[in-house]
Amino acid sequence: MKIKRILSVVIGFPIVALILIFGNTHVINVLFSIIAIIAMYEYLKSFTKENKPVEWVAYLSCLIIAFLGVIPKEYLLQTLGLSLTIIVALLFIQVIVTNMKTSISDIMITLFGICYITLFLLFMPLLYKIQNGNFLIWFILIAAWGTDTCAYIVGIKFGKHKFTKISPKKSIEGCIGGTIGAIIIGLIYTIALNIFADLQISYIYIILITGFLSILAQIGDLSASSIKRTVNIKDFGNLIPGHGGILDRIDSVIFIAPFAYFLLQLI
Repeated sequence: MKIKRILSVVIGFPIVALILIFGNTHVINVLFSIIAIIAMYEYLKSFTKENKPVEWVAYLSCLIIAFLGVIPKEYLLQTLGLSLTIIVALLFIQVIVTNMKTSISDIMITLFGICYITLFLLFMPLLYKIQNGNFLIWFILIAAWGTDTCAYIVGIKFGKHKFTKISPKKSIEGCIGGTIGAIIIGLIYTIALNIFADLQISYIYIILITGFLSILAQIGDLSASSIKRTVNIKDFGNLIPGHGGILDRIDSVIFIAPFAYFLLQLI
């Protein structure tokens, strides 16, 4: 399992890095739209034993991300607000047309998935679009994956005190080590940006932001774990060897994306 986990990172991370470095806005939008569709599939599939989520509406919402680049910035908020309104209306129409064979529980699960995956994830390409966004978006990955990696390493070596029953393998030592590790990685990355990209980012501000995002990333990971425990599954999928599905790998990323979008604009 450890070997598969390492190989997935070694192979997958360079691919993500190349796309984020060399891709344009439209490529990034399509990429995150595809990621949203896969994550949505995994999420909806986890509920199909007891419920019948409205899949076509959920997948339709994921396509909004692909078209973010063609929406004028001044109309973005109105467009997203209108889209969410239409989505809610479509879900209720589904209930009515099917004579309640699609239940209120079904559309609640669907709407939650749209908010949790589509709405949260779209802040990634939105951040990429702002000034220096191609640099700033990496702070999300550092806070999410840096925390996860460092917490995993520290937890294995020093973890003695269990943190929560939601995720029994997590330890208090691992959680603290994950945040400290993410902050260190964030500082190293910021030093590189200040030297080579001349961004003049405040180190104190980065310590505070990365620390805050790291804590949120761990909350995001536990939030996904609570969903999996509710539907009694170990992983959302098996697309990524050693990690589970796409949603297992990006659960903390999507959780912190909206917070990072607003905080990183203050730099």
